[in-house]
Amino acid sequence: MIDTVSQEAPVRQLCELVECARSSYYYQPKVIVEADLRGQIETICLEFPRYGYRRVTAQLHRLGWVMNHKRVLRLMREANLLVEVKQVCRGTTNSQHPWGRYPNLVQDVVIDHPDQVWCADITYIRLLTEYVYLAILMDVFTRAIRGWYLTRQLTDQLSLTALQRALTVHAPPEIHHSDQGVQYASASYTTLLHQACVQISMAAVGCPTQNAYAERLIRTLKEEEVYLHEYATVEEASSRIGRFLDDVYMHKRIHSALGYLTPAEFEAGYHRERLEQ
Repeated sequence: MIDTVSQEAPVRQLCELVECARSSYYYQPKVIVEADLRGQIETICLEFPRYGYRRVTAQLHRLGWVMNHKRVLRLMREANLLVEVKQVCRGTTNSQHPWGRYPNLVQDVVIDHPDQVWCADITYIRLLTEYVYLAILMDVFTRAIRGWYLTRQLTDQLSLTALQRALTVHAPPEIHHSDQGVQYASASYTTLLHQACVQISMAAVGCPTQNAYAERLIRTLKEEEVYLHEYATVEEASSRIGRFLDDVYMHKRIHSALGYLTPAEFEAGYHRERLEQ
């Protein structure tokens, strides 16, 4: 109707007559070519192999694509991109030790600011001919990596070095939470925490869900980096894992719990809001 008479009357008046916004009149819908969308989805899944369809949808939105998650789910299913990775378990926690035990201080705590709670965990990394071990610390509120260390020996020096590195760069947390493994209960480790005026919290023995944030971080690392590569040497493993933690995880990988932001974006936004208040 508008196109028929627009030559005789201004578009603005005609839009007002039929209660149509001028932006709607001029809008030219962008046609999404499915082949292009499929290629973009495959690119995202190649970079972030363990992204589910909702997170892939959020990443597409960040890149300027407009579509709903159902379409993304269909395309991912057709491309066989919804795959579960089988895991092999190797124990790293030895709770049989003479060191002190600490109660769980975070079970009922509302975590609402950075460096309120750090969680810590240890995992193994399989090389071609041996196993090495990784200790890692994460800030629970921002999901930001605070420190990590990789070495061949599963000793208290492993966790201690990761903690020393973290405290060199970041202010100490209010609470440090871990399992009751000997690496976290040792005198050297707990002394360093006490010197930094950090409260010590531990999950109960046999209750991995009480350290769920650290467990989830380890799972993400394994599924999106470790299981996808074969490391020949400790140096290669350290280089690739360091890149994943410090670059991909912190600055590229979006988190649903953070409103589909990266940890770096979320933490920067938090501090920016505090300054504006």
